[in-house]
Amino acid sequence: MTQIQPYKKGKVEPNLSSMLKKNIPLIDLRSPSEFKKGAFPASCNLPILDNEERKQVGLTYKKHGSQAAEKLGYKLVSCGKKDKRIENWKQFIQRNSKAQLYCWRGGMRSTIASRWLKEIGLNIPAIPGGYKALRSTCLETLESVKNDQKRWIILGGRTGSGKTALISSIPASINLEYLANHRGSAFGRRQTHQPTTINFENTLAIAYLQHNHNMLVLEDESRGIGKLTIPETWYQRMQNAELIILTIPTMERIENIRREYVDKQLLEGIQPKVLKISLQDSLAHIKNRLGGKNYQAIHQKIENAFKTLSPESHEGWIHDLLKKYYDPMYSYQLKQKENRCVLEGDYQTIRDFLQD
Repeated sequence: MTQIQPYKKGKVEPNLSSMLKKNIPLIDLRSPSEFKKGAFPASCNLPILDNEERKQVGLTYKKHGSQAAEKLGYKLVSCGKKDKRIENWKQFIQRNSKAQLYCWRGGMRSTIASRWLKEIGLNIPAIPGGYKALRSTCLETLESVKNDQKRWIILGGRTGSGKTALISSIPASINLEYLANHRGSAFGRRQTHQPTTINFENTLAIAYLQHNHNMLVLEDESRGIGKLTIPETWYQRMQNAELIILTIPTMERIENIRREYVDKQLLEGIQPKVLKISLQDSLAHIKNRLGGKNYQAIHQKIENAFKTLSPESHEGWIHDLLKKYYDPMYSYQLKQKENRCVLEGDYQTIRDFLQD
């Protein structure tokens, strides 16, 4: 049996940045547990070995070497498993004619998969260096912003100003909160889980590769967005970029927050009791900063608001939350950044500025 040689540095690689930028469909041959830790937006997990099979092959490799591991791998996918997995790859390729495949390092698994596909007449490229090469490309892309020539502009504004909606309407923007699946505040948790750190970083790198503008607009964020952290190079660049401030009346901010955090959630089918508990749980996370008296008062107002069918009943606790927590915090933070501020205005003023 011929020993499979893993990818070695020095071989000619395809342009991985271009591949990621174009969202080339990718077959991820790694086990489901590997895929769960992190992959790429255009990748689909169609493993050559499942978790248990990979574990057995890995132990054999450590004890007896690559030939014994390869032999065991073939044995584990006998009895029809091999045909089923080839059929899964074939169906994906039929839907995605430009598909390529990868494993961990572009070694044994991708070499064997390529060979099996050739046996049924499909010549699909295997990415040299595999996942590790693609991941390195993403990390290098994120670091490259140190030296990019784009004009970075940070959009700030008080909570509820509608910054996210404005960011989403600007072609030159990247929406960090969307990529992080979080609204960016203490109350910003969504019902669906945030991506892993690796997936967040990979998706951000690809969004940057696809960003074809001389100006990059980002929403003003703290270092963390939910459980995720903005890459250090990006965060430092954001702290030195020009700042523009979106301002709208307090009542409009309250209505924006009510629509986003209450009305929209209920329309999407979240049960009122579940939403109430979620909001009160978020409130508990800032209890120490609010102080016991403010916390108890707002907690009770949330409780009372869910006893009525009126959306407006929620505006009381939202008003108090802004005045007792978010606005004082924002005013303090803005003082640290005011030397970077180049414009302050309403929605249309800011939008016209960014489009010009």
